Amino acid sequence: MSRRSRSREVALQILFQDDLNPCDPRGDALPFLKQRLKNADDLLSFSVELIDGVRGHQSELDSILENLADHWSVSRMATADRNILRLAVFEMLFLKTSHRIAMNEAIELAKRFGSAQSSQFINGVLDRVWQEKGQEIVVAEQPGEKDTETQKPGNTPLNDTPNNPNHFS
Repeated sequence: MSRRSRSREVALQILFQDDLNPCDPRGDALPFLKQRLKNADDLLSFSVELIDGVRGHQSELDSILENLADHWSVSRMATADRNILRLAVFEMLFLKTSHRIAMNEAIELAKRFGSAQSSQFINGVLDRVWQEKGQEIVVAEQPGEKDTETQKPGNTPLNDTPNNPNHFS
């Protein structure tokens, strides 16, 4: 498993917890992230960016999923599936991660955390998102690209104090 895949996995676990326990305080997330990611600053930064991004754009992400997941409301989706989809759509639309990488990572998460049919469901929905929203995404993809993006130290939500109530520190 790549390092960034590990960050996505841990971010998914936090988002899954958020979904099931929306009233729980979010202060426990940072110690969990640090422990699971072995205090690796770059992985921690990426996970926090994913978590804060999905939390901050959740209504928009859910609206996209509602409109593009035929015959499925977000509330009817399995908890793991809906959070995997939120992560992947956030990465594609807001972080400008290559759709190939975002889709592949989401499918792998679905195989690990979802049901037997989750990977096919996730693939179908994300393909539809890409078909409908892909023209809005400006991504310079190169053949054979890899998930090698790095986060610059000192440029993370953990290092600033935003007034965002969804941000944890």
